[in-house]
Amino acid sequence: MLKIKAEFILSAASKSQFLQPAKPIIAVCGKSNVGKSSFINMLAGQKKLAKVSKEPGRTRLINYFGMGEFILADLPGYGYARVSQAEKSRWAKLLDDFFAEKAAISHVFSLVDIRHDPTADDRQMIEYLNYHIIPFTVIATKADKLSRAQALRSITNIAAAFKCGAGNIIATSSQTRQGLEEVLDKISGIISQV
Repeated sequence: MLKIKAEFILSAASKSQFLQPAKPIIAVCGKSNVGKSSFINMLAGQKKLAKVSKEPGRTRLINYFGMGEFILADLPGYGYARVSQAEKSRWAKLLDDFFAEKAAISHVFSLVDIRHDPTADDRQMIEYLNYHIIPFTVIATKADKLSRAQALRSITNIAAAFKCGAGNIIATSSQTRQGLEEVLDKISGIISQV
């Protein structure tokens, strides 16, 4: 199984600060408060690598983490209403600039909360990734909050909303580490294709 040795590298506020590493870049995106930081910490096997906050919208820059054989880029959360329009526009520009360099992005983990139907913003993100032919996997977070039957039903609904196969969705829980091995296997496959 893939061994991850994680460390924070830098926070990028603009295109000029984006990393251009020789290693593959895997991006993590999702709406505010979906559990991106918890997911990253689960991957890293650390509790405080990415700062977890109860307040949505805390990630405002692109945070890069060295994960051994790959670089993980933590993108600002989308869909958070309690920031100024100017701040939302700045985040949108930062994300547009990041995805414009799609040749540098090996894969995207797009996170959604398994307990809820995907939002319009979630659907827009998946449409964007499809349109730009950027490979992605949907990560359904907080799976420990549902029964197995509820989780399977939710995955079917998410797959229908995104017009993708249920096999392209991995249910995870940072609390129980559910889905971790599946995610690590996915990462191993991504690295081997680069």
